[in-house]
Amino acid sequence: MRLHSAVPTATYRLQLQPAFPFRAAEEAVPYLASLGVSHLHLSPVLEAVPGSTHGYDVVDHSAVRAELGGEEGLRSLARTAREHGMGLILDIVPNHMALPAPATLNGPLWEVLRDGPASRYARWFDIDWAEHGGKVLLPVLAGPLGGELRHFSVAGRSDRSGRVLRYRDHAFPLRPGTERLPLPDLLDAQWYRPAWWRLARTELNYRRFFTVSELIAVRVEDPEVFAATHGKVVQLLQEGVADGLRVDHPDGLADPAGYLHRLAGATDGRWTVVEKILGRDERLPGDWPVAGTTGYDALRHLDGLFVDPAGAAELGTRYRAFTGLPPDRGGDWPATVRRAAYKVITHELAAETERLVRTAGRICEGAHRLRDTAPWALRTALREILVRLPVYRPYAVPGRPPAPIDAALLDRAAQDARGAFAVPEEACAAEVVRDAALGRLGQGPDQRDFCARFAQTASALRAKSVEDTAFYRHAPLLSASEVGGDPGRPAVSPEDFHAYCTRLQHDWPATGTVLSTHDTKRSADVRARIAALSECPGRWADLMDRLAAAAAEPCAPDPHVAWLAWQSAFGLGPADPADAGRLAQAVLKSVREAGLRTTWTEPDAAYEAAVEAFVAAHACGPARTALAPLEEALQPSVRANTLGAALLHLTMPGVPDLYMGTERAYAALVDPDNRRPPAFPETVAAGGVGGDLSAEKLHLTRTALGLRRSHPEWFGPGSSYEPLAADGPAAGHCVAFARSGAAVTVVSRLHGRLVQDGGLRGTVLPLRGGGRWREVLTGASYEAPVALAELLERCPVALLVRD
Repeated sequence: MRLHSAVPTATYRLQLQPAFPFRAAEEAVPYLASLGVSHLHLSPVLEAVPGSTHGYDVVDHSAVRAELGGEEGLRSLARTAREHGMGLILDIVPNHMALPAPATLNGPLWEVLRDGPASRYARWFDIDWAEHGGKVLLPVLAGPLGGELRHFSVAGRSDRSGRVLRYRDHAFPLRPGTERLPLPDLLDAQWYRPAWWRLARTELNYRRFFTVSELIAVRVEDPEVFAATHGKVVQLLQEGVADGLRVDHPDGLADPAGYLHRLAGATDGRWTVVEKILGRDERLPGDWPVAGTTGYDALRHLDGLFVDPAGAAELGTRYRAFTGLPPDRGGDWPATVRRAAYKVITHELAAETERLVRTAGRICEGAHRLRDTAPWALRTALREILVRLPVYRPYAVPGRPPAPIDAALLDRAAQDARGAFAVPEEACAAEVVRDAALGRLGQGPDQRDFCARFAQTASALRAKSVEDTAFYRHAPLLSASEVGGDPGRPAVSPEDFHAYCTRLQHDWPATGTVLSTHDTKRSADVRARIAALSECPGRWADLMDRLAAAAAEPCAPDPHVAWLAWQSAFGLGPADPADAGRLAQAVLKSVREAGLRTTWTEPDAAYEAAVEAFVAAHACGPARTALAPLEEALQPSVRANTLGAALLHLTMPGVPDLYMGTERAYAALVDPDNRRPPAFPETVAAGGVGGDLSAEKLHLTRTALGLRRSHPEWFGPGSSYEPLAADGPAAGHCVAFARSGAAVTVVSRLHGRLVQDGGLRGTVLPLRGGGRWREVLTGASYEAPVALAELLERCPVALLVRD
């Protein structure tokens, strides 16, 4: 770890938006300070598209967003936070900017569209000027150009200079000297080409964020671009307005390690975490000068502890029987991921793939030994290798030896890709693509471009095929389909959890950890409820069979939707009239993302109407009462899962980040549901164990955060982590660890099976050093060793300190 600034003890994430600006955050400061967090973690604060509810669509890096209160509003929030003993962490977006309507909102892009490749800002954006006759394809038209010409006009003066080309809500600059041309000639004379939005899939010639054409990628690997896009953030850090950073999607950058080294130098090594989503066996690159990740790897380990592995497997079997889905369309996780990857690489990312094929073709033409490698073979090899990568991307740079892990990943993928070729000599294209991706074919412009672009495309493919497609197609246990998760192996054993925490404390002790974020598909408490279903898979599946048999009109349009909707309803908890619209919106987003029957770009209106009608009439209608008996039976498991995950998160290695509202019971579905403006009380009410779950969680959160704040040496980078093993028949149901020998966390897991196995009787927890210990949630005292049945009698979790 390479840090030169203070490490937070805990952060609290606020999603800023016009409905919740700096002033609203400032009013909440006293309450948030009373929770015990050390820093407020703010969503992006730079100027964004007007009305944006997230801020990741930046339009001006030099200014703090006026809709949030401007720079003075941010500075006022910082001052108030300081007065209450807290600092600020800023979320920054280095990978992309918005391509807004009107384009004049993005000044650098406006000048590029006006002046073309000669613009002083041309180096900012990753544009392939060799395509489309040196024009930037702008996929903004509602239909083909011929039918949209009547919506174009030249009028007015922009707020920058000159007359503008208008199309519906859009405004574009005119190339100097073209203002008086007839419309068809004027369109042809520009440095851009307005085009039907459907052409983005195959014809786009600028790099974008994933498949979002409204977000144009920025080349921060250029020192001048870095300086211009980070100047305001660096100023805010240097002047003490902010204390650290969260870096959004570094895998989209050409050279993440190089960028992070430049960032560390510019910020004097401030505490920085990166939104890096690690594969199951992947490790964060050790040469990155950061504190760690934003914590999705921690989320997977925390969630997995409360999944019964046998129950999850049975749920998968019953899900396949209920839905009838074939293996590659939701029935089997690996097969579903592979098919989704093929779909994305040939459909949504077709333009990105073709640019790589063109670049690879030029590399081959420039080397005699590679010259007869055909474009079709390069395209096939490229697709077959990309869909086989089990991680977001490799980290290769031409001129540097690739890391052994990256070389091994691409070697395996290339070897498997050879099977797509009938002629062995043509299969050599797989080795060409592999070597180009690893930077082994030279350091020329094309070689550098291919190496960077391959990795950037790989990350987009992984995100779109896994997070945004396969997670919605494979749904036996929805809590496992979470960012960074592995639905194929959702359970995590206590031994694996301890190994992970031990490694974290040694390698990345100041990393971020999370349970809920603005990007999680379900909040932690919703996932905790759903995870309890892994303890009674047969009962859940039988209930689904009964509901399907008894369902009156309107019936579910397909069994997958029924399973998805009912499990989502169970996750939300007891019925609330307000849930109907939220649940319908989330289920509709799920089926569009899954892309099996309808999609965002090719919607099936009749199918979507049937989905909405079913959710309204059943999962949110009178039939919702069918869930009540199961909800009552699983209430102890839900309580144990909810409080257990919360306490582990707050006391394990790393810096816990709490998402707004999650200090209490918080049931939220996929965005935008989880980005609703928060409402904070003026003070934290006193609480304890034994009340309602929300009050218990608040009491637990405040107590654990207070302990972290009072004793940072117990939990921070210089502390220790020691797994503790219980003795007795229920030892497998206990996860316990000590922090620096001074605080001990104890949680119970798989409560339903625990009761079936006879409970905690006869199981004790030895505490190193013996002596007397105080349980800070209840105030009770115990002598070591502690009988778990006594310790966890009132509450399924405990937090002990030496008395």
